[in-house]
Amino acid sequence: MIRHILLVRFKSTASSESIATVEAAFQSIASKIEGIDSVEWGENNSQEGKNQGFTHCVLMTFVNEEARDLYLPHPEHLALIDIFRPTIENIIVFDYRV
Repeated sequence: MIRHILLVRFKSTASSESIATVEAAFQSIASKIEGIDSVEWGENNSQEGKNQGFTHCVLMTFVNEEARDLYLPHPEHLALIDIFRPTIENIIVFDYRV
């Protein structure tokens, strides 16, 4: 399995509605692309203050590296990027093998 982690800092101009649209797009992606085992979405609630402005996380689990590699250029993923890109200020992407 491959874990694909996105740490997201949204633009200050991103509305709660646009963030909800991004969340819904991520939540539905597993039903559109084979090989995605799960998708989790969360908002930072740590009291440590070490999130460096990153407010949201997406954790995706792929069944294997091939599934992740097919996801990246997939038209549904590219459509998700089109929804996501206008709202983000910064993003960290981190993948690892489980």
